Amino acid sequence: MKRHEPFTLSEPLSPADHVLGPRHAPVTVVEYGDFECPNCRQAVSAVKLLLSHFENRVCFAYRHFPLEGVHPNAELAAEAAACAGGQGRFWEMHDLLFENQGHLKLAHLLGYAKRLQLDMARFDAELSDHVYLQRVREHLQSGRDSGVRGTPTFFVNGRIQDVSFGLHLLLDAVRTALH
Repeated sequence: MKRHEPFTLSEPLSPADHVLGPRHAPVTVVEYGDFECPNCRQAVSAVKLLLSHFENRVCFAYRHFPLEGVHPNAELAAEAAACAGGQGRFWEMHDLLFENQGHLKLAHLLGYAKRLQLDMARFDAELSDHVYLQRVREHLQSGRDSGVRGTPTFFVNGRIQDVSFGLHLLLDAVRTALH
C-alpha cells in the first residue's frame, strides 16, 4: 500500500482511466461513483455543467466505487461500463446506466449494449467472464486508500472535495484551482 496524506488521491490518472476533457488540463477532477447511487445520478448533470463551463480547462475521470452492500447491481453495471469502454463507448454506457438507474440487471445491461451497437459476442463474453472485474476492484481499493467512504466522492487536483452540502462546492473548488 502506498503512503500518502489522508484524503488525497492515492492513484494518479493512468491511460486506463476514462476521461472527458484534455488530459493536460490545469485541473483534474476524479469522481468515485456507483451506477445505482441516486446522488451519483444527480452529480452527472453537475459534472456536465462543470465541463461546459470550464471547457478545455478540466480533465474529468470516472472511477468505479460500487457499494455492493447497498446497491446489489452496481458491480455488474460497473463491469458493463468497462466492457463498453473496451469498445470505445464508456461514456455512452455511463450515461445510459445513470438514465436507467432502476434497471441494472443483466438483461438490461445486454439491452443497453445492443442499443449502443456494441459487438455483442465480445460484450457478452467479457461480461460473463468478468474480464474487467479486477479493474473495478482496483478502483474500489484506490478509492478506499484515498479516503472514499461513500459516493459520489470527488477529488480536485488530487485533494478530496466535500460536496455533502451541495455540488456547487465542486464548481467552486475548480474555480479556485484555476486561479
